[in-house]
Amino acid sequence: MTRRGLLGTLVAASLPAHGQMASRGVTAKARGKSSGLPFLASLSDVAAAAGLSAPVIYGGVDRNAYILEAIGCGAAFFDYDNDGWLDILVLTGTRWEGAPPGTTNRLYKNNRNGTFTDVTAPAGLTRLGWFCGVTIGDYNNDGFEDIFITGWPQNILYRNNGNGTFTDVTRQAGLLHEGNRWGTGCTFVDFDRDGNLDLFVSNYLNFDPKIIPATGKDNICNFKGVPVNCGPRGLQSETQMLYRNNGNGTFSDISVSSGIAKATGSFGLTAVAADFDNDGWPEIYVACDSTPSLFFKYNKDGTFTESGIEMGVALNEDGQEQAGMGLGIGDFNLDGTLGILKTHFNEDTAGLYAYRGKRGFEDVTIRSGLGVETRYVSWGAAILDLDNSGYPDLFWVTGSVYPEVEKKLPQYPQRTPRVLFRNLGNGRFEELLEEGGPAVSAMHSSRGCAFGDFDNDGDLDILIVNLNEPPSLLRNDVKGDNRWLKLKLNATKSNRSAIGARAVVRYGGRQQVQEVTGQAGFLSVNDRRLHFGLGPEQTADVEVHWPSGIRQSFKAVASNRLVTIDEARGIVDARVLGPSKP
Repeated sequence: MTRRGLLGTLVAASLPAHGQMASRGVTAKARGKSSGLPFLASLSDVAAAAGLSAPVIYGGVDRNAYILEAIGCGAAFFDYDNDGWLDILVLTGTRWEGAPPGTTNRLYKNNRNGTFTDVTAPAGLTRLGWFCGVTIGDYNNDGFEDIFITGWPQNILYRNNGNGTFTDVTRQAGLLHEGNRWGTGCTFVDFDRDGNLDLFVSNYLNFDPKIIPATGKDNICNFKGVPVNCGPRGLQSETQMLYRNNGNGTFSDISVSSGIAKATGSFGLTAVAADFDNDGWPEIYVACDSTPSLFFKYNKDGTFTESGIEMGVALNEDGQEQAGMGLGIGDFNLDGTLGILKTHFNEDTAGLYAYRGKRGFEDVTIRSGLGVETRYVSWGAAILDLDNSGYPDLFWVTGSVYPEVEKKLPQYPQRTPRVLFRNLGNGRFEELLEEGGPAVSAMHSSRGCAFGDFDNDGDLDILIVNLNEPPSLLRNDVKGDNRWLKLKLNATKSNRSAIGARAVVRYGGRQQVQEVTGQAGFLSVNDRRLHFGLGPEQTADVEVHWPSGIRQSFKAVASNRLVTIDEARGIVDARVLGPSKP
């Protein structure tokens, strides 16, 4: 039997007939002595002052009857009107007994002064339902970013009309599926590099409230003796889906012919498409809950092979499945390859994977210092340089899925803090509990998060979805003299969103790679502009690899600038950014 077959058999045998999300029940490692190094980033929640006051309604406040209420949703930073400032899309859910008036997905326009205006209604995006994931991309190559949203029982494609409004074109585009499905992760990806964005959708499980017992109706569904909602274990999993862009505004379902539908038995959540193995073609990685995560390798002939176990990213280093929720993608060890941060359930560590070439990925979680944190159910995540030191840090958000538990077991609260690990630059990270600012220690039940520079001041801010309360908007204020470089990639031959384009930036004897992705975090979308902290370096060398195969190199690019690089013309703009004023 192959290694994949053996591990798959062992995993299947370990799954209970019913139950909850996977957890290893591990004890946290002892914390070592603090490095004492100053951390120059400070995060403060400015959501209320910025105008993000509407709560994200999702499931019950004190009790959830079904797992659909517990998973939550994502958010997006994107520039829908092409004015150079990040706007915000926040998804929502509803409640079984009926949502409060005004519950809807929300689009916020950036006023360029630190505040936002809710433009949901005039944009045509008012919608109520159980929504989960979002991917942003210009699927029709008209120069404006479109929106695809997953959820239960149907997904939605909104075409950006270019005048501040959107139109639901799900049916016309061929994306209205038969029956009820629970779409979660999704990502635009030009898998065949023809210049048109294709669409990958992960599905969580076959959800039918007429069949699945509600909380308290099945004694097996409990958390440490407290009755909770059933799943995902014991429920029927779904397959993943791939739609080819026909180049005329429509898509064709090629899930079967591409081999994507062959991967069965996993509960899919966040999906990220990127060139993980540096062969010039995108792979698709899916964080899966309580089942082996999926890694679809493109065969360059229209088909994919699922190879998560062979690549070392399906299970943890002990060969166990984990409750894969969110994904952060980035070059955390500055080796010129994309690493993976995957978040999990409480009493388990997050997973950190380094790419090792032909050997696939290596689980470096414990040796990197992440074993000190196992307390929280963890969701949206990122590998990002918060203090512009030139060494990417790790950040993720947390929150319980069982609001009923806290009353009987207060050691498992519903609202929990954010998690921040500072990169020490030697292959190790240390958790910062207070140094990141008051917004890091704030308690919320969070899910999706997006990362980007909403105020155009040269550092990375964070948008966070909090269930049944307003979102958080963490403004980052970096002190000191660390420098940065932000790259905006304008594609002409490749897909217009430049999804799949990557930049390699070399500075001070180091190098870092980043790639434009269609989804990350937890069911969310980050700023398309690639942000590199440079430490003290005044300049950096930049290399851009486009999906079309075009490569460009630029020497000694000045730091502290937003540099726009055109696929055909090279650098077309380099401007100094300044902070917005409230």
